[in-house]
This record gives sequence, structure tokens and C-alpha cells, in this order.
Amino acid sequence: MRKLRSIFRLMAIIVIIGVCLPPLWAEDNPKIDINTASAEELAQLKGIGQKKAAVIVEFRETNGPFLLPEDLLKVPGIGPKTFEANKDRITVEIE
Repeated sequence: MRKLRSIFRLMAIIVIIGVCLPPLWAEDNPKIDINTASAEELAQLKGIGQKKAAVIVEFRETNGPFLLPEDLLKVPGIGPKTFEANKDRITVEIE
């Protein structure tokens, strides 16, 4: 009986951790809307420094809003590796 309680407690702890941790991770890496983000916000993405962030903002201002996250690949200096590293962190909101 004691062993069964221990197993039940362990399962309960695992369920609680599984429910609580994903929202905590999401807060550490919030989504960045590439249509509204400032250069400073864009620079938080992997492989994007201040220079590339400024190029993204300039591209957006010149060509209009991004329609899909994949449109980021149209920006000079943004390649498939950079996109893949950030695809889970970027979003596109069209107003």
C-alpha cells in the first residue's frame, strides 16, 4: 500500500510539472511579431544582431508587412538556418 501511494504521489508531481512548466517556458521566449517588432526586439532572435534587425525593419517599411513567417527569408542576410532557429519564436499579425 505504501509503495502504491509513493507511485501515486510521483505521478501527481509529474502531472503538475507537466502542466506548470510549459507556460513558464513560454514567458522566457515570447513570440515576436516581425510586422510590429522594433529593431531591439528583433535583435533578441538567434543570429539576428542590431544590423540584421535594422535591415528587417527597413525591408518591412519598404515592402510592406510580412504575410507569412517564411517571408522573413526574403530579407537580405536572412537564410534558412536563421529562419529555422527562430521559426517557433516569430509570428505574423496582419492588421
